[in-house]
Amino acid sequence: MPNQLEEFNEYRSRMNEKLLGADNKLIKRIFNLDTNAYAAGALDVKTKELLGLVASAVLRCDDCVKYHLESAHKVGASKDEIMETLGIATLVGGTIVVPHLRRAYEFWELLENQEG
Repeated sequence: MPNQLEEFNEYRSRMNEKLLGADNKLIKRIFNLDTNAYAAGALDVKTKELLGLVASAVLRCDDCVKYHLESAHKVGASKDEIMETLGIATLVGGTIVVPHLRRAYEFWELLENQEG
């Protein structure tokens, strides 16, 4: 069975490299803005990643959900924090978010299982 986590990261890295390699000023600026937006500021990085997770789930962007789950995991978010965040996202987004919630939970399990 292919490693979904590795596949996701490999694809994301490869395609980001191609996009940035196209040397489009607007795309480069958007990527830079995104990177800087999630840096520590008045809000800590974990809080920002959890906010990004809510927005991504509500917008139903599975790639974005995976990215924020992995980033939140790296900065020490707990399963309880993730579940509460996903609960808020489902409340805000409505039941149409439920399929994305399922995939998010599955991806979180992959992240937890990579530890052990």
